[in-house]
Amino acid sequence: MKIKILLLVVGCIVIISFYFIYQNRSIDERTDDTYIYVSPDGSDQNDGTISSPFRTLKQAALKATAGTTVFVREGTYYESLYVEHSGTKSKPINFKNYQDEKVIISGKHLKEPKEDTALIEIHNKDYITIQGFTVEELTTSHEDATVMGINVSGTSSHITLKQNHVHSIATHVDDGNAHGIAVYGTGKMEDIQVLDNTVENLTLGASEALVLNGNINGFLIANNIVRQNNNIGIDLIGYEGTASDNDFVRNGIVENNEVYNNSSYGNPAYGDEYTAGGIYVDGGSNITIRQNKVYGNDIGIEATSEHYGKNASEIHITNNEVYDNAFTGISIGGYDEKRGGTIGSIISENIIYGNDTKGLEGGQLLLQYYVTDNRIEKNKVSASSSQIFLVNIHEKNSGNTLSHNTYLNETGEEGLWIWKDEEFNSFSSYQRSTNNDLDSKYINDK
Repeated sequence: MKIKILLLVVGCIVIISFYFIYQNRSIDERTDDTYIYVSPDGSDQNDGTISSPFRTLKQAALKATAGTTVFVREGTYYESLYVEHSGTKSKPINFKNYQDEKVIISGKHLKEPKEDTALIEIHNKDYITIQGFTVEELTTSHEDATVMGINVSGTSSHITLKQNHVHSIATHVDDGNAHGIAVYGTGKMEDIQVLDNTVENLTLGASEALVLNGNINGFLIANNIVRQNNNIGIDLIGYEGTASDNDFVRNGIVENNEVYNNSSYGNPAYGDEYTAGGIYVDGGSNITIRQNKVYGNDIGIEATSEHYGKNASEIHITNNEVYDNAFTGISIGGYDEKRGGTIGSIISENIIYGNDTKGLEGGQLLLQYYVTDNRIEKNKVSASSSQIFLVNIHEKNSGNTLSHNTYLNETGEEGLWIWKDEEFNSFSSYQRSTNNDLDSKYINDK
């Protein structure tokens, strides 16, 4: 009886062992089908497994169909990555560095671009993730060429750009253009996510470090560091003729980014002008900008449209810390009468201090041309040495309300409020004459 029980137990163990061996073999076989490996030590005649990897990103992209993850091993790849296939909702395509290995995609040894060129290119593709790459050293001296670290274009949707480091992308001509990360919706785009990237040390000409432009409906730009570039940090654009329909970026969130030391001063496209916004909405709609830290730029956060008759609308600028920017902290409205404006937007619960560092009279809050039906409320505002808290320059601005703000004077001198060309050097006279900020506070901390 004991022998029969022992034989039964042994039999069960053998059956279970064969089952797990089969299962593991099946998993390995599926892994071979869904994972591709690339290494500088590989060969494109290999089969793309971890032990027999491909050599080039090009070969991996050709083989990567829906459901594939391409793992790129450590090293420098002197080539561009062109995504060849789309994924699906249930089977996306992922390109990422293997584990924590450092992967560099470099343009250093590429032929100098004479036309628009990117080191990573996604055109008319869906359900793609690009993760964990250093993208660097693509430059041009040709005026007609725009160089980009990562470019997404056409009708691409459900795209995630995550944990990449983009730097040293440059144009070397006065009228040239360059981008770190560019998303151009020439057709309809949806669900664009730009997360946890660092974009820095770019020579941009008249372009921007991180830009979404055109027919883009639904996006998230979060937890990025954008710094030390010679033009705008993050830009959300409409009405430039990028798309034939719905040519404006809309329905998105910009949150938890750190954007600093972006300035156009000395950029040949702008000369000695402080015009670069840290975060800039140029014709976008229904966009929330929240919980960002924005400092050391020319303008902290700006929302308007550069196109006459167009507007930035329903922009919610809330819970940001905006400080030490050269011209102004937060600005709405066009910079002259030939531009568009800002309507139906809210600036609330921000901490705004120490801006207007160059004494350019932009103060902490700046209302320029065509500013209509906006609310500015519950902000904490502290002036710099210019003493200017608020500037509203255009006589025709209307329907704008200011309430429940706190103005803190830390300089020992009276603050200034400029409202439609009238200057007030006391809070009470500003309240009385403009009927604004009647329930707001002015605290003299000196």
